[in-house]
Amino acid sequence: MSKVHAFNEVVEHNKKDDCWLIIFGKVYNVTSFLDDHPGGDDVLLTATGKDATDDFEDVGHSDDAREMMKKYYVGEIDRSTLPVERKYTPPATPPPAGNQGSGNLSKILQFLLPLLILGVALALRSFYQKE
Repeated sequence: MSKVHAFNEVVEHNKKDDCWLIIFGKVYNVTSFLDDHPGGDDVLLTATGKDATDDFEDVGHSDDAREMMKKYYVGEIDRSTLPVERKYTPPATPPPAGNQGSGNLSKILQFLLPLLILGVALALRSFYQKE
């Protein structure tokens, strides 16, 4: 039976002399591997304090590297203690096609309204000069 670690416990291990990572829901103590890591110790240290699964996968580790992880395994992460990831949520309904939104309309009116006022003023001036 493997030990289950809370997130706040794991994030405390974030130094060169004490470094734990969370990858695929498992907790690894990689302290002794820092000096041997091909990407350098900074890569591992910056992966602390979060779920580092995406960081691990983005690099494309070899099967040998995945096998090597077994010797650093110290337990599972208690998933209920992981912070909620913030994800982008698009607006419920997009504006209709062709609708540029009220922001663009206001910019257009800021340009056209003075021209319209000037045109009316010139027309009135011309009208009153004829009388």
